[in-house]
Amino acid sequence: AGQRAGLNAVFVQIRPVSDAFYKSELEPWSKYLTGRQGKAPGDGDDPLPFLIAEAHRRGMEFHAWFNPYRATMDTLTRSLAPTHPLRQHPEWFIKYAKQYLYNPGLPQVRAHIKRVILDVVRRYDIDGVHFDDYFYPYPELGQVFHDEQAFAEQNPDNLGLADWRRQNVNTLIHDLHDSIGAAKRWVKFGISPFGVWMNKSAHPDGSDTRAGQPSYANLYADSRLWLRQGWIDYIVPQLYWSTKFKLVPYATMVDWWARNRAGRHLYIGHGMYRMRESTRSDTAWRNPRELPTQIRINRSYPNDVQGSVYFSANSLLNNPLHTTDSLRLDLYRAPALVPTMPWLDSLAPRPVREMVLNRTRNVSTLTWAPDPVPAADGDLAAYYVLYRFERGQVMSPADPRHILAVVRPTGLGQPATFADTTARPGTAYAYFLTAVDRLHNESPPLRVFSEGKLPVEVLAAAPLNMPAQDHRPVAVRPPAPKPAARPSSPVAAEMARAEAAKVKVKTKPPVKKRRGFFARLFGLK
Repeated sequence: AGQRAGLNAVFVQIRPVSDAFYKSELEPWSKYLTGRQGKAPGDGDDPLPFLIAEAHRRGMEFHAWFNPYRATMDTLTRSLAPTHPLRQHPEWFIKYAKQYLYNPGLPQVRAHIKRVILDVVRRYDIDGVHFDDYFYPYPELGQVFHDEQAFAEQNPDNLGLADWRRQNVNTLIHDLHDSIGAAKRWVKFGISPFGVWMNKSAHPDGSDTRAGQPSYANLYADSRLWLRQGWIDYIVPQLYWSTKFKLVPYATMVDWWARNRAGRHLYIGHGMYRMRESTRSDTAWRNPRELPTQIRINRSYPNDVQGSVYFSANSLLNNPLHTTDSLRLDLYRAPALVPTMPWLDSLAPRPVREMVLNRTRNVSTLTWAPDPVPAADGDLAAYYVLYRFERGQVMSPADPRHILAVVRPTGLGQPATFADTTARPGTAYAYFLTAVDRLHNESPPLRVFSEGKLPVEVLAAAPLNMPAQDHRPVAVRPPAPKPAARPSSPVAAEMARAEAAKVKVKTKPPVKKRRGFFARLFGLK
């Protein structure tokens, strides 16, 4: 469903309450997976490799979503597994309102959280580590977060309470950034904080809003600092307000984040779960044009907003007010490649060395083999992007409307094949093929051209080092006593050199486990 909607990443919650949707020696199996905490799946299998593989097979990134500090959703500790950290180390936790939370001020808590996350990074083929908006708890009337002892014992800089709490969170974010990069340099680290950092009335750098729970002051989450320090690779502010909401106008917040992203990726978090809602202060969510309007506002910042994330995936699947249809049929008709992160990797893989075009009346089959030599950074191609152009079209990989397919090989270094069943008989085409690495750096294109007038099977091979302006397809089948080069086609004459360019990302929201959900998400039978 996500792939059909034109999305290219999925965020899956795998650690909701200090438990696991995967096989872990550090925390128990999640009750949200099997119905009882600590109970393994009936077949004994680990579901996480399967979920990752299904996402990758569909050309989607897989971001593992962790809740760092939440330990329970209630205070009924008798249902906890014996291996749950709250049973093993009760001194790490604080009871607040109707749940237990880790105490962020304890070094041993930070060490445990980091160990859990790095265990997943090292053992699984994930593309990203993701946090949502839960750091210190949202304040509740009459409730006190009793971290006085840690504040007295773990505060060598004699900071005030608010600054000390922010420092605790900052330390975890900084440590994770360094540790994730050291373990696997291609794994991204991103956070989806509450949408308002600070109101301007309380801080001169804040947004012109009247939000009730700004993250800097209330959750002790200094998301702007994380961006400025380069500790996160992307941010997904939760802008779960409509374009008509006066206290926190959507357009105001997009503008604020665009000006404060500090060179990191900005994906806007959309509250798709709110579609059909209506409150006295905000009736816009009953308008089917609300979400498309938000996306068009995002696109008015082409250099600063790299895409969108939708919460939740369940809402996306339910297609409220036909919003998912709007994405698929209108806003996301063209595929989108994930934008590059040059601070992680800026080197493209080596181009494909040879591509063969076999054309009959009804289908054009393209086959190619990857270059077995890695790039200077050791990367091979992770997938390929095939573009198709007709006569008179500007031939550049920068235009995603010409993407015919994104092809992931069955195995690293294996040949790949794509059958173009939409090619019209009698039409001349230019096919461009680029190799793309794990972090979406795109090689220069290899070009192959078809002749529209030939009614018989033709095989054309494009050598790697032929200059673009001199390219001539060579007929190598059907056999002939003296194969000869055909003159350049009209399409070839129009071809210009083109460099790979990044395009906007359209990302996928966090998801929660329920029966049949992943089958619906990945379109499994």
